[in-house]
Amino acid sequence: MSLIRVLVVDDEPLIAEAHRAYTEKIDGFTVTGVAHTARDAMAALRAGPVDLVLLDLNLPDKHGLEIARALRAAGSGTDVLAVTSARDIAMVRQAVALGVTHYLLKPFTFAAFRDKLDRYARYRSQLLAAAEVSAQHEIDRVLATLRGAPNDTLPKGLDARTLDLVVQALREAAAQGLSAAEVAARIGASRVTARRYLEYLADAGRVVRSPRYGGPGRPEVGYRPASTGGE
Repeated sequence: MSLIRVLVVDDEPLIAEAHRAYTEKIDGFTVTGVAHTARDAMAALRAGPVDLVLLDLNLPDKHGLEIARALRAAGSGTDVLAVTSARDIAMVRQAVALGVTHYLLKPFTFAAFRDKLDRYARYRSQLLAAAEVSAQHEIDRVLATLRGAPNDTLPKGLDARTLDLVVQALREAAAQGLSAAEVAARIGASRVTARRYLEYLADAGRVVRSPRYGGPGRPEVGYRPASTGGE
């Protein structure tokens, strides 16, 4: 899958550089430009294709949401992630109305930043994978991937701590993937338990299932992180 092209927009050069560096550390993303004003941002958007704008709202020449409004008016498919210190709920509502994909409050940790981009990458991958959906649950899954869900909404019998261990095991294995038995051995759980978490992640689009051959009998299922740079 091609890299997700990102435009960083922030009026503070040091902060813009930090956001650029953060983005470049995440697999599946590349920064195509950095802008410090709304005017420069619009020029960058006209100059070449951009998939995602990391948009500060407090720009010196124009409010950041004016950029989002201009994108929507032009029928652009470019997505916007607001990266701002603005906490006014009216501002949040306006951003949502203009199709802002995510809203990340400053200051934030790299982990929080990465989570937003990982979710966006998985969401984008699911949208590009099929021309249409066949059922309501597929739409719900795509939106849940983008927005995320609190830990207490995990299916009954699953807990966030074990889920994190499974995700970490898969990250360490990277492209080679792991079977349920291999995950179980790494996290100190039963194969049945590991498989429940792996199937949950697969249904959420966070991991990919694939058959693994190499021994007699039925092939086992392997699980690897989704190729978008997500978990």
